[in-house]
Amino acid sequence: MSPRALVTALVTTLAAASVCGVCVAADGPPLPQDMKAVIALQGLPCDKVVDVKRNADSDYLVSCQDGNRYHVFVDAKGRAVVQKQ
Repeated sequence: MSPRALVTALVTTLAAASVCGVCVAADGPPLPQDMKAVIALQGLPCDKVVDVKRNADSDYLVSCQDGNRYHVFVDAKGRAVVQKQ
């Protein structure tokens, strides 16, 4: 799978998770793995996601076990953005 296709799939997952947060919780915890993948695709370190806080639709604060924290969101163009906090 190309990196662009993977990012598109992850953005779709993030959007679906924001629409149906209860559905994601009922199915298990795919969100931490998705967040780790989005962060890794940006070339940023995160050994393990330990906490994900939802700020708004497609807007999350992610804490990693190694102490790194990231703001992960989807911009107006529909692209996943990761900002180190």
